[in-house]
Amino acid sequence: MFDRVRKVWAGLLPGPRAQARPGGEERAGERDRPDGRTRGGGKRTHNLFEAAAAYVSACADDDQDRIDEAAGWVSPEALSFGVNELACRAVIALARERDESPATVARELLGLPAA
Repeated sequence: MFDRVRKVWAGLLPGPRAQARPGGEERAGERDRPDGRTRGGGKRTHNLFEAAAAYVSACADDDQDRIDEAAGWVSPEALSFGVNELACRAVIALARERDESPATVARELLGLPAA
């Protein structure tokens, strides 16, 4: 299920650093190196949506190291906002896919009885 959420999330917010050119080439200066620096030499910064996506996917995989890393990218308030936005978009996407209301999908995902 989380794979589907990740795919929906990637389709909703394609980041410019993540986009590849039609031929499969990445944009010059935007590919990350293993040390966290870009080709241009600057330190890569993360936005709150990248942090939220990384945090939620790490939680789904139960990977504490990745959880801690993603939580350090932005302030706790920004991370909370990003996770909330991700949850809203994921529920809306699943509701559309299932042709159900967002409330029904949210309750089902949390294992709650129908309202």
